Amino acid sequence: MTTARELIAGLAGTFTELPVAGGEPDDPIGWPGYPAARAAAAERTGETESVVVGEARVGDVPAVLIAWEFGFLGGSVGQQTGDRIEAAFTRARDRNLPVVSLLATGGSRMQHGMRALSQLQRIARASAAARADGVAQLSVLRNPTTGGGWATLGAGSDVTLGMPLAQVGFAGSRVRPATSPSAAYTAEAKLEWGQLDSLVEPDELNEVVTRWLQLLTSRSTEPAPPPNALRAASLPETGWDAVQAARASTRPRAAEYLDAYFDWREGVQGDRAGGVDAGVLCGFGWRDGRALAYAAQCGTATRPAGFRTAARLVRTASRLGIPVLTLVDTPGAANDAEAEQAGVGPAIAELFEAMAAATVPITSLVIGEGGSGGALAFAAPEATWMTPDAYFSVTSPEAAAAILKRPLRDVPEIAEGLRVRPQDLVGLGLARGIVRP
Repeated sequence: MTTARELIAGLAGTFTELPVAGGEPDDPIGWPGYPAARAAAAERTGETESVVVGEARVGDVPAVLIAWEFGFLGGSVGQQTGDRIEAAFTRARDRNLPVVSLLATGGSRMQHGMRALSQLQRIARASAAARADGVAQLSVLRNPTTGGGWATLGAGSDVTLGMPLAQVGFAGSRVRPATSPSAAYTAEAKLEWGQLDSLVEPDELNEVVTRWLQLLTSRSTEPAPPPNALRAASLPETGWDAVQAARASTRPRAAEYLDAYFDWREGVQGDRAGGVDAGVLCGFGWRDGRALAYAAQCGTATRPAGFRTAARLVRTASRLGIPVLTLVDTPGAANDAEAEQAGVGPAIAELFEAMAAATVPITSLVIGEGGSGGALAFAAPEATWMTPDAYFSVTSPEAAAAILKRPLRDVPEIAEGLRVRPQDLVGLGLARGIVRP
């Protein structure tokens, strides 16, 4: 396994270790044989604790690094581990530097009893204080990342990356149920279940972390400009023409807009509660020398995990001072039984609240279907734009016909009456304008 020092050397151009407080090695409950085990770990690894902390320069961005040394008592968290992590966050707050946590830990140090477990509260408190001060936090989950390390800095960061095949889980291999499949305790499983943003290969770690730090530390106050339309299209003559244009299979989709808009981008995914909606793309991208966050619907019915992921993205961007771009394109929120059980209503409410509470400018562009509240949750009040081949409606014309108990043959007439065309939305003051190629 790569040591903490080797990992730091491969990641940072410069590194200055924070001074370590003096004092004897801690042995709070007098565990038999612990002093000898600790001395052996120090001799074997050359370290005096399970973490190495210090200031570094990663690419062009100064940062604070917290690197776990698994060879030192399994990377376990003890009293002095907490001391060092708290000092790292204090330095990050004092100098407004992002924190990168490179985890490899088996959890709390058994030989410290409850003193070890209580360090998780210290770590959470230090992390929360830094978050309140606008300090960006990025974690990298190495093999293994279990116990309190995963349940504090690992899972609690703004962006969480995982090494392929890393063991990741709250329960370590020696304490989990024997009947539990080992595949559930992997970085791959956590990615599938929306608890990681992406996997990163070891030889790509420097590049990926460098890009993320550049994105997460780029504050600005100017709103994101709306993207240009990706194809020339005439304005629709009727409401039904607008609906058909938005539903056309040849219409550009969110991924095409994002690729055309950004120089490069990095994605986040998942609602951190077991769900991923592939129909929502979220992340941060680089454009014209600054970072912008994005949350984009991809033309499918948006599921609860999609709304929660977008809310997480907006809250993070707001805290870090990064303007947001949203792309609206959905026939509506998912309304099947599974979506109801997963809390589609509360999820939409969560996104509405995040958008309303954001302290950064949000720009929205409707690029296709704007179906009811599932679309409106992604739209910025007073800063929404339309493409010529898009519509926005209180509900779909078909659903309106059902609600009004009218036959399907009346759908085109209903679409006209709902005033869903881009020019209608501008005329009603609900859209600021119509973008062109």
